This record gives sequence, C-alpha cells and structure tokens, in this order.
Amino acid sequence: MARLKHKLSEPPVPPARGVKAATFRLLLDTAMAIIQTSGHIPSVAEVAVRSKVSRATAYRYFTSRSALVTAVIDSSLGPVRILASDNPNGRQRVHELFVQTFPRFKEFEPQLRAAAQLSLEQWALERAGLLEEEPYRRGHRVRILQHAIEPLAPLMTPAVRDRLHRALSIVYGIEPYVILKDIWGLPDREVERIALWMADALIDAALRESDKPPGRAGRKRVGAQAPGSPAPTRKPHPVL
Repeated sequence: MARLKHKLSEPPVPPARGVKAATFRLLLDTAMAIIQTSGHIPSVAEVAVRSKVSRATAYRYFTSRSALVTAVIDSSLGPVRILASDNPNGRQRVHELFVQTFPRFKEFEPQLRAAAQLSLEQWALERAGLLEEEPYRRGHRVRILQHAIEPLAPLMTPAVRDRLHRALSIVYGIEPYVILKDIWGLPDREVERIALWMADALIDAALRESDKPPGRAGRKRVGAQAPGSPAPTRKPHPVL
C-alpha cells in the first residue's frame, strides 16, 4: 500500500486523573470553543488566558500550536480513526466509511479547517526558513482509507491500487467542504453526495483500468511504417 514519507503528528497523552487531567481537558475544551466560534487558531498563550491558567502551566500540556491542534483534531475525529469494518465488499466498505464519518466532518468543520490552515501556514514558513515550532503533519486518512479499500486490493494491480488510495484521500476529509461550500455554495448534504459520487467514480475507474490487458511493448501504431518498407512519398504542401 502507499505510504507517507513523513511521520504523523501525534497528540499529547492526556493525564489519567486528578487536577492535571481536569486542566488538560479545560485547555483543550477552550481551544475547541475558540476555533468553533471564531474560526482562528489560538496560540497556547491565548488558550491559557481564556482558561484562566498560567502560560507556564498551559505550555506544560501543549508545547506549541501544532501540539494543540493535534489534540483538537484527535478529540474531534477520535472515533473515525478507530473505525473498522468486516464487510468483505470493498465498495460497500468505502460507502460505510463515508456515510459514517462525513457527519462528523460537518460537526467539526471549523476544527478541520483550522488544522488545514495551520498546515498551509507552516508550509510557507518552513519554505522561508522561518518556522519556529515543530510542524503539524496531517495524514491519518491514509491508514483509514487503506482499511476501507483492503477488499479491493486483490482486484487491482499495485500501481492502480495505490493510485486509487491517493485519489480517495482527496475526496475524504475537509477538502470537499472547502471547494464545494466556499466556491459553489453547496449545502452540507450535497457535499456528502458529491464526495461519495466521486469515490464511486474513482473505484469504477480503478477497476476498469485493472481489467484492461497490459499493453504489448512494440505494438504497431496506426500509420507506423513497417520495418524494411520504403519510405512513403510525401506530397508537397501547396504554397499559401
């Protein structure tokens, strides 16, 4: 299966109990609320002020915006990341994944947009040599989609399977919302319908491509000259 070249960002481990667990939850809930209401990514210091917790305390739990956003997305999509299916039909398994998880994407759309925003912002800073925090690395959808298309893998060549895997990663997540809602002004339900329609189209294309016989090397092209035959005479173009 297709693999990522970078290590995914993992959320900080929350304390198990007591005051530390309560403080961690307070900071996380505050960050979730800020993103939900205003849409912007708060700094750790801003979350500390809003939570009435000292900055030093907040930074002990979340060392950077990357750590904070990683925890926010993990809290938002935790059930999605552990979703598993024993359905032997690959297409139906993909349908199950989309149908069960897109409502959660809708519910936590501001948080997902914030994560994408941070990733783009850090990409620019990293290219300019100005990034001063560990980068936020996305990509948990790779493993989730790998599980979904597992039953389809034996029906495809490895190259086609990997192409399908990567193509589905474009239509599964916040990206369809950004394009179809921001540009086209579509409602959430239509976004989900189109995303599932695209997933079906991609699966169909991959299956069709895998059913084609491999091309023969050296197959004669239409209009190609046979070996040893005289070169065809060409009529001069008229002078215009």
